Amino acid sequence: MTLRSAHLLVLLLLGATAFAQPGGAPVMTLDELQPGMRGEVWTVFQGTQPEPFAVEVTGVVRNALGPGKSLILCQLTDERVQKMGAVAGMSGSPLYINGRLAGALSYQVQRFETVRYAGFTPVADLIEVSRKSADAISARTGANPGTLAALGTDPASGEALQPLTPVFTFGGLAPQVLDWIAPQFGALGLRVTGLGGQMAPSAGAASTGRPLQPGDAVAVAVTTGDITLAATGTVSYVEGDRVVAFGHPMMSLGDVALPMARAEIVTILPSNLNSLKVANTGEIIGTINQDRLSAVAGELGPAPAMMPVEITINRPGEAAKSLQFVAARHPQLTPVVIGAGAAQAIMGSNDAGLTNGVRIQADFVFPNGEQVPTVRLLSGPQGLTQGLNDFVRDISAVLQNPYEPVFPSGIRVQVTPLASNPQATLESVQLSRGIIAPGQDLAVQIAWRDYQGASTQETVSIPVPPEWLGKTLEVIVANGVTLDQLTGRANPITAAQLRSFSALLELVRGYREPDGLYIAVVESTRLFVDQASRTQELPGSFERIARQADESRYFSRPALAPLWETRRLDGRIVTTTVRRPFRVAD
Repeated sequence: MTLRSAHLLVLLLLGATAFAQPGGAPVMTLDELQPGMRGEVWTVFQGTQPEPFAVEVTGVVRNALGPGKSLILCQLTDERVQKMGAVAGMSGSPLYINGRLAGALSYQVQRFETVRYAGFTPVADLIEVSRKSADAISARTGANPGTLAALGTDPASGEALQPLTPVFTFGGLAPQVLDWIAPQFGALGLRVTGLGGQMAPSAGAASTGRPLQPGDAVAVAVTTGDITLAATGTVSYVEGDRVVAFGHPMMSLGDVALPMARAEIVTILPSNLNSLKVANTGEIIGTINQDRLSAVAGELGPAPAMMPVEITINRPGEAAKSLQFVAARHPQLTPVVIGAGAAQAIMGSNDAGLTNGVRIQADFVFPNGEQVPTVRLLSGPQGLTQGLNDFVRDISAVLQNPYEPVFPSGIRVQVTPLASNPQATLESVQLSRGIIAPGQDLAVQIAWRDYQGASTQETVSIPVPPEWLGKTLEVIVANGVTLDQLTGRANPITAAQLRSFSALLELVRGYREPDGLYIAVVESTRLFVDQASRTQELPGSFERIARQADESRYFSRPALAPLWETRRLDGRIVTTTVRRPFRVAD
């Protein structure tokens, strides 16, 4: 009989009482702990049912995590766990000594030790986070959440250790998409893996109706649906509708509103470096409202407000396909997740979407009915990474605005493969004359070459009105991003330049299309800038008064003022800029 089979046999012989112990256990303070005490830690090794494994208390490391934050050090004496060490996903597994709750597994002490140890967050710190969760619930509902178990004095001061890293598992992404997305999450301090999925509606604990209990696997979900992203850990204890888990921070975000979900453990991948649980994310069962140093905590019940995302892939001659999921309203994570969905639509199929490139348009729909589109063209494999990074940056600029905590009521993304590579090379720009009289047309001859194509020419006629008489002007041939910069629409802008979220949306809507080629007639001027509006050559007295009132909001800058413009080469990416001067005279 294997060791795992023996454990399961003991649990079957003990019956339901084996799982009743963790539920309402009294607590054990740090002062009561003694070296040599034996305890058991409850966690899920496979499936949805918790099992115990044996540990022995080595001692208490006082102030290990900072002032007032100590750590319980235990040797992992169970043969199964001694081989693999503390596992990412066991975070929060409750430690019971003589039937009393002492803490939760949370820290990996070493990675290559010959005898495995683990650190446990004391129960007093878990209850401190639970109190913060209760306060958040009380502030929202006005109801008294009740009192928590009374503990002795908090432990006293010290130096930080490394917690078990929360592993965010993606389901619904192709491996090459995960390769692209991993550095994006790494920049946020998060580790991601593609070994994740979703529980079937009838699977495990979701079908039994069994209440959540200490030792159960639990997930903090960021997205659910066709694309799932969740961090899996273990429930430390449950008191009524309040749940404490993980035993360490997820992202140290403080007050949050993230979905709490059931989880099913598929298996544990043992490693001398970093063992981890492979999990499926299940039904949403509540809201995590605290992400603190000692634990995450939340409330069973309704899920938090989520943002629906739909990514549609439009391929010529084929029925449209779509990816649909809901995303937590998180300004840092949500843009990256939407970018992952777009990348999946492009790369994660058998349709070779990388061959020529794609057009991506994201439409933000806000609760007040306002819509803001952002458009990007991605040119083949070489431009994909930078293009997706720019796409995520565009979304972040809206969601991470410094003015209002406003989230879209939904985001729709259209992904359209291109029939040919959109890269084009501007070869020449010639004016028909350098001096021209009012009433005549200035001819601009443009020559360009498509990607691996023949050279093409086009002549654009610019009518010269009488008001241009006596001016020295320029014809600028450039893409929309460059022309925006030259004409005073800088991107990014500083937060002080705008005063409201509406002004930000107005500015974003005013940006020119990033693809194609603009042919514009411009003159040098000074622009007086007030949020999204720009006034050319404002009288000096008005400018001085405005700048004295608020210098960060009102300012002037040298810029080029467009007098006339048109757009050509729609759907092509051109990076070259050409400037040609001319003068208007009789």
